[in-house]
Amino acid sequence: MAKYEAGFIGAGNMGGALALAAAKKTGGDRIAVACSTRERSGAAAQRLGCTAETPQRILSDSRFVFLGVKPQMVVGVVEGLKADILASEGIFVSMLAGVSLEKLALLLGADKKIIRIMPNTPCAVGQGLILYAANGRVSEDELCAFRELMAPAGALDELNEHLIDAASAVSGCGPAYAYLFIEALADGGVKNGLPRAKAQRYAAQMLLGSAEMALRTGRHPGQLKDEVCSPGGSTIQGVRVLEERGLRGAVMDAVVASYNKTKEMGKG
Repeated sequence: MAKYEAGFIGAGNMGGALALAAAKKTGGDRIAVACSTRERSGAAAQRLGCTAETPQRILSDSRFVFLGVKPQMVVGVVEGLKADILASEGIFVSMLAGVSLEKLALLLGADKKIIRIMPNTPCAVGQGLILYAANGRVSEDELCAFRELMAPAGALDELNEHLIDAASAVSGCGPAYAYLFIEALADGGVKNGLPRAKAQRYAAQMLLGSAEMALRTGRHPGQLKDEVCSPGGSTIQGVRVLEERGLRGAVMDAVVASYNKTKEMGKG
């Protein structure tokens, strides 16, 4: 049995959020983190309630090895740990944007078990989404263990790998767009006299409730929108302004731009 259920090489915002979720599932003594320096590893471990380790020990002593470094840094990191990666029997979990399972196998070794994931930042509060795809070397029992480990982070969805980049442009990049929308709504409230803190809370709670309604009912968002828009009312007037300003086209263009950038990063 491995000393650690999961080890994280890189524990920034995203890696840290997943390490925290894993620690909730297994206990912090079964989760290890390694950052760029010993000091950063210690600070991350203290913040997350887990154990500071070296990348070498994570590779040798972890059942799941999470790679949380930036895509442009991964080649250098792998080169520096080549012997340890070769000897590792861990299941590699990559959160490298745009980096395919095929490319990961070339980097890590054709014999390695690899799961490619794309999480989002709401994983930090247990309301995230983790998209995942695995190579043929990962067994169903191992995938089940992975899903159980990550369950405290939020929902998980297995996806054909060729769709992950497109899905990531929606779920992975989408929180930034949602925060912009919350901020803009709050600014509008402030313009009309609401205190800033209340305007921000109202906007965030509205978005949370609207998302939950869409998920629970399964109804088309256009139908849900129509139900808010009374004939001749204030909401349809606001919708008209958003349509005039090109909200939907701008959002679609943002998703396409994010997708294209992800594909570009994966070629690096």
